[in-house]
Amino acid sequence: MTERAYNPVADELESALAKSPDIYAQKLDLVRLHVLLIRFGEAEYRAASFLDDRILGPTTRASWLAFDRAAAALRRVQDPRPVHYVLHTGHVGSTLVSRLLDESRVVLSLREPLPLRTLAEVQDVVGSHESLLSPAQFELLANLVLGSWRRGYASTQCIVVKATSSAARVAPVLLRQLETSRAIYLSLRAEPYLAALLAGPNSWQDLRGHAVERMRRLSSLVAAPIAPLHAMSLGELAAMSWLAESLTRTQIAEQFQARTLALDFDAFLADVTSSMARIFAHFGITMEQAWIERIGASPVLGQYSKAPEHEFNPALRAEIMRDARREHRAEIDRGMKWLEALGRAENSVARVLDT
Repeated sequence: MTERAYNPVADELESALAKSPDIYAQKLDLVRLHVLLIRFGEAEYRAASFLDDRILGPTTRASWLAFDRAAAALRRVQDPRPVHYVLHTGHVGSTLVSRLLDESRVVLSLREPLPLRTLAEVQDVVGSHESLLSPAQFELLANLVLGSWRRGYASTQCIVVKATSSAARVAPVLLRQLETSRAIYLSLRAEPYLAALLAGPNSWQDLRGHAVERMRRLSSLVAAPIAPLHAMSLGELAAMSWLAESLTRTQIAEQFQARTLALDFDAFLADVTSSMARIFAHFGITMEQAWIERIGASPVLGQYSKAPEHEFNPALRAEIMRDARREHRAEIDRGMKWLEALGRAENSVARVLDT
């Protein structure tokens, strides 16, 4: 057996991994079976809108560590905290909710961690000939990732992971891993969702970028024939995206009824205080009632959550939605007609349209 090369940074990060979330498992390498560990502080977690490669810089203290070494270190975690999830269908205020949870100072929020996306991608192929990991290895990897999320600071009551919309498909695996885990699921009805998606100047990139995986998922959830992606207009792509994510939401809610709280984003904005009170109660987070009653006036509600330096608020969102409905009326109508036609052929589609 060859000796492992001495790596002082790796040894330093490994020795501190079980003690503090200041050592963050940033991404996974499935080819080498290594995890990238970085030093990352409490203020940096609060500032980060995305825990992807944008948080890395030339001064980041980082090193790769073999999965087995990381897993062994994480088994020594003292006082593991509950892990909960903000799941969503996309463009429905999930980052806003995550930042409002941050305001409590008792939640450690992880926004769109890369390992979650990797788990979702591995789950898609595990058990097939093309999977790099066996089902047992996938289970070990899920445990490693979950273990890395269970560390908190002195004031941390729980960790809340904000998923990307498409990564919510792996939520059943994570909810089965920890029976104490709960999730909220943010969504919108079809028409406002289409308006929200089409409002963005780069909506076509978002829609086409996720289209293949969403279409593959949708095809496994409905029996009726679906037009190929290349034949779809932008509005139909938006409708297909809504449907894939909405059927995934329904599936997860049915599997984990008592542990999943469904929230419509428009209803959330209409009464932020009551909605946040429900979220805190669902996650079992203890907060003073007076503090909860003030959250509707939080400055977070006047910021663009993914880039807090920019102003954004419910009134501006309503104006953008009005403009989108005017400018993209034809595509919204195409998307709605596509959904209604599929709803006539498929009961599960009809049910989510009626919800």
